[in-house]
Amino acid sequence: METLCRKFGEEKVERFKKALEELKNIPGSLIAIMNEAQEIFGYLPIEVQLYISKEMNVPLTEIFGIATFYSRFTLKPSGKYKINLCMGTACYVRGAAMVLEKIKEKLGIQVGETTPDGKFSLEPTRCLGACGLAPVMMINGEVFGRLTPDDVDEILSKFE
Repeated sequence: METLCRKFGEEKVERFKKALEELKNIPGSLIAIMNEAQEIFGYLPIEVQLYISKEMNVPLTEIFGIATFYSRFTLKPSGKYKINLCMGTACYVRGAAMVLEKIKEKLGIQVGETTPDGKFSLEPTRCLGACGLAPVMMINGEVFGRLTPDDVDEILSKFE
């Protein structure tokens, strides 16, 4: 617990411990506890997974399996601005791959990475439900549609 406090701060760790205590005796609450951890810490670091494993008496492999199966969970910290670029069929055939290449070039990161300053994370997604606006990306919930590579610089500058 001391390691968690040093890494994340006492306030976050106490919030998590309280949530864990409230949920841990409820059958089937593992995913809810992992959700709480994701919300509080922004991702599921190994230290938190180990703590959940110990407190819940659940094998670490089960926690890791859940964390890697559901896209809701991340094992690495995300940037302040999470870029989700749709790579579904409609977006892909309308040029999403070219938009993706421009974003990677502009930010100097690959898919699944976060910029060194912690500002941007880049994650492709299968569908954002806005096929009529293809290609589409979302940054922290704000939708940008009918994209071309030329739009990338202007859009990203809004978040710098």
